[in-house]
Amino acid sequence: MPDLLDGESVEIKGSAAKPYVLKNTGGVYSCTCPAWRNQSIGSERRTCKHLRKLRGDEAEAKRIGSAVAPRPEPVTGEASTAPGLLLAQTWDNDANLADWWMSEKLDGVRAYWDGGQFLSRQGNRFFAPDWFIEHLPATPLDGELWLARKSFQRTVSIVRRQDKSDLWRELAFVVFDAPAVDDVFEQRLAFLRETLGRKESTFVRILEQQRCRDLNHLRAELDRIDALGGEGLMLREPGSRYEAGRSSTLLKVKRFLDAEARVVEHLAGAGRHKGRLGALGVVLPDGTQFSVGTGFSDAQRENPPPVGSLITFRYQELSDRGVPRFPSFIRAMSESNAKPASLKPPPKSTQPINTTQTKVQSMTRRFEFVEGSSAKFWQITVNGAETIVCWGRLGTDGQSQTKTYPDATAATKEAEKQIKQKLTKGYSETSSTA
Repeated sequence: MPDLLDGESVEIKGSAAKPYVLKNTGGVYSCTCPAWRNQSIGSERRTCKHLRKLRGDEAEAKRIGSAVAPRPEPVTGEASTAPGLLLAQTWDNDANLADWWMSEKLDGVRAYWDGGQFLSRQGNRFFAPDWFIEHLPATPLDGELWLARKSFQRTVSIVRRQDKSDLWRELAFVVFDAPAVDDVFEQRLAFLRETLGRKESTFVRILEQQRCRDLNHLRAELDRIDALGGEGLMLREPGSRYEAGRSSTLLKVKRFLDAEARVVEHLAGAGRHKGRLGALGVVLPDGTQFSVGTGFSDAQRENPPPVGSLITFRYQELSDRGVPRFPSFIRAMSESNAKPASLKPPPKSTQPINTTQTKVQSMTRRFEFVEGSSAKFWQITVNGAETIVCWGRLGTDGQSQTKTYPDATAATKEAEKQIKQKLTKGYSETSSTA
């Protein structure tokens, strides 16, 4: 049986009722059989008896061997095949980003140049043509294989090919860091300009960086990028070092949205905000309840918007449950029916949030675990007789699971049990609203 050309497919009868489909896409061979699908490795490294029957054992051994060719160790010195990349956290609207380095967040494919080849975040090789990489230095570079805005899927389809196709001429390697340079970001940026600026290449360029003057500058640049169809912004702390894992020195910022909510509760602050407002408990017109804890001046924390009043807040996006992510206070809207309220003590357990429309027992507590390369969160919300647990890596939305119990007391008891388990595992509480 002849080999498959790029884009060709063939059916082979197997043990299933329907024949299996074998396909070649840019040198990546696939099969619809369970043995090929269920392998826990990259698709370019998989094979099965049907592919071996089609192409021959020798051809398959050569193909799979080339996919895992030896390469230099990562600059971090770790034994893992995945490079130790600097990963971003999401800006919570609280940190002051004035004087930070600001650049566009590219919607391409993250690529690590180890001095001889491109690697993905997971350590898989990208087979770039020789003419694409000929001007790259022998030192590690961190960047993005990028085509254009809103072209992520097209970019992925090109970089996954193993045939070093001419389709790579559509791409550019946009470099934004030099992991092996043990110095602050400004010096790493100077190194990139000196090293890459001396070599002409159509396919390599340095990502443009500018200093963020203030919040208004940030929002104006975000609006500009959004109007062009971009994904958002990346902010780097001045004087920061390159470190493996998720770091607060690198923040991603997405477009802001404004909305209004009604104040239903004052939550007392802790630490430097002890004795004054910590956060506002608010409710949206659809009944969604959450808290707003950033964006207030000291004067507003001393004299917060009264219960019953409307506020305008800014947020970045809605979670899967319809809750605004990273809400930040903008202004209060005076109303004649607003009523004063005194600060309540920090909640230790479930307390009711009262509005004129509903009375619901509600509590949200968030915990984080950061150690070595591990950076993850765990959050539990009790809403009446229901618990909603969210978990995942820091900087992501993660996963969620909802469970219903006989009553609110049972739900709260289960939440306290799970919280105790997380504390014994080394998690630390980062926020609590009730």
